[in-house]
Amino acid sequence: MAGTAGPGTGPGAAGGDGDDSLYPIAVLIDELRNEDVQLRLNSIKKLSTIALALGVERTRTELLPFLTDTIYDEDEVLLALAEQLGNFTGLVGGPDFAHCLLPPLESLATVEETVVRDKAVESLRQISQEHTPNALEAHFVPLVKRLASGDWFTSRTSACGLFSVCYPRASDAVRAEIRQHFRSLCSDDTPMVRRAAASKLGEFAKVLELDSVKSEIVPLFTNLASDEQDSVRLLAVEACVSIAQLLSQEDLEALVMPTLRQAAEDKSWRVRYMVADKFSELQKAVGPKITLNDLIPAFQNLLKDCEAEVRAAAAHKVKELCENLPTEGRETIIMSQILPYIKELVSDTNQHVKSALASVIMGLSTILGKENTIEHLLPLFLAQLKDECPEVRLNIISNLDCVNEVIGIRQLSQSLLPAIVELAEDAKWRVRLAIIEYMPLLAGQLALSEACGQEITTKHMLPVVLKMAGDQVANVRFNVAKSLQKIGPVLNTDALREEVKPVLQKLGQDEDVDVKYFAQEAISVVAQRLRKPDFPAKDSEEPSAPGADKNHFLRARGPEEDPGKVQRERAARAASEEAVEVARFRGTDVAKGPAYQLHVNPRDTLAQLEIADLVHFSQSRD
Repeated sequence: MAGTAGPGTGPGAAGGDGDDSLYPIAVLIDELRNEDVQLRLNSIKKLSTIALALGVERTRTELLPFLTDTIYDEDEVLLALAEQLGNFTGLVGGPDFAHCLLPPLESLATVEETVVRDKAVESLRQISQEHTPNALEAHFVPLVKRLASGDWFTSRTSACGLFSVCYPRASDAVRAEIRQHFRSLCSDDTPMVRRAAASKLGEFAKVLELDSVKSEIVPLFTNLASDEQDSVRLLAVEACVSIAQLLSQEDLEALVMPTLRQAAEDKSWRVRYMVADKFSELQKAVGPKITLNDLIPAFQNLLKDCEAEVRAAAAHKVKELCENLPTEGRETIIMSQILPYIKELVSDTNQHVKSALASVIMGLSTILGKENTIEHLLPLFLAQLKDECPEVRLNIISNLDCVNEVIGIRQLSQSLLPAIVELAEDAKWRVRLAIIEYMPLLAGQLALSEACGQEITTKHMLPVVLKMAGDQVANVRFNVAKSLQKIGPVLNTDALREEVKPVLQKLGQDEDVDVKYFAQEAISVVAQRLRKPDFPAKDSEEPSAPGADKNHFLRARGPEEDPGKVQRERAARAASEEAVEVARFRGTDVAKGPAYQLHVNPRDTLAQLEIADLVHFSQSRD
């Protein structure tokens, strides 16, 4: 395939009739051997175009051998090639010829770069499904055997990912060979190969017969879980989840649990971390009985592990563990066997542990109920709200809705709201920002604006927001404006005029463009709240009978009658009044012209109102 025209192609090689249609393809093929890596990469990404132009036969006999012979290239080129070949079955003639794609992918599965090998294995797994059973045993299984017995560890690691896709469709005799090869890889001299085998152990177990799982997979799991390399042992923990799902409770207790107990107490913190990280999955796999007898004691040890990373991983799983416990007796188990350890973590020396706990602890309130939450959890929440680590405080603030659902507005406002108010003066600006950002959320979570009413909102919430208007951080200031816009409708007009108005006017002249923008948005909304509509209850020109206004547009019209005229005039007058009110609110003189003038064009307003009239009329007719 050397040369500018590629293998047997040239500017006129389309059948001897002088057709130049294949010339661009010849250029692409030539680029595959270009010294410029980017050109080679571009050409690889267009392989499907080349294959379509060459046809299935020439793709099989010329293009694929060329690709196989030129496997040695830059990693990014090989990665693109491995990905392209996974979708090439149709371009080589369909499933009957899928085996033609195996040689280049086999070569790619042996290269040194891990990502290239992984992509080649992914493409091989995809192509294996397109083989007929006969072709699978004739072509694909021999490839797996070659990789599994290769001299280089790279080929043996790639083989580990291929056993599970060819085993289900193989004959009994071939299945026995496949299992034997997998057993050999699980005891390979190279740790990287044992790691690859351990990572695929659970996947392989799922496609095996139950007898083979108990007689072959479980012993392999036990050996890998006690491997000298902790990187192998931790992957065996992950496989435990899949294996446990396949066994009965009796077999599980006898065959798997001793190894899992050992892993939970492993000398390597990385193995214990994996147990903590996979705890919820393990809990579901082994069932409630084993969970109560074995996993909860193991979880207690993980919560007080000497390594902070392990404690943090276990803390993240507290809520899931409690949710997955049997409903009957769950409250008692949590209160007696989990909560004492949680209380210790609240004052842990490591901030990551405390932060992990703070992100989930609020969820326990819905599980434990109102009384337990008030008596046992609220003190923990208060302690976390005052924690020296800002992330702990933020995690508690962001999950308040979980507690509100359980204990209600009154208890929450009495217990947690004062602590939240204190955070508005926090030394960390991100905490202050979070408080002001969460103020509208808190109002929703506590139903504060409705349940507390004007008095409490004005007395307790408003001062917190107003005080932060002078914060040195612009993000805090513009969130003050947004919060004032949200709570403005709840406040009385005196508070709006005397307290909110001056603050928004000042923010409206802020040097930060975002602060200025959100202040102007708030000014428009609050000004509308201040405006007192003076529409008469009824107009002398309108009929006063009940229901007359509702059917106004259905009345027959006289030649000089314009039934929407009065409404349009009213609305235009209201729009003008609103513009004046906004201008006054912004502290400007209409005669002089404000800095941010709201221009109202009566003609435009009337035109919009006429459109609204038509819409109203069409809806009334429908």
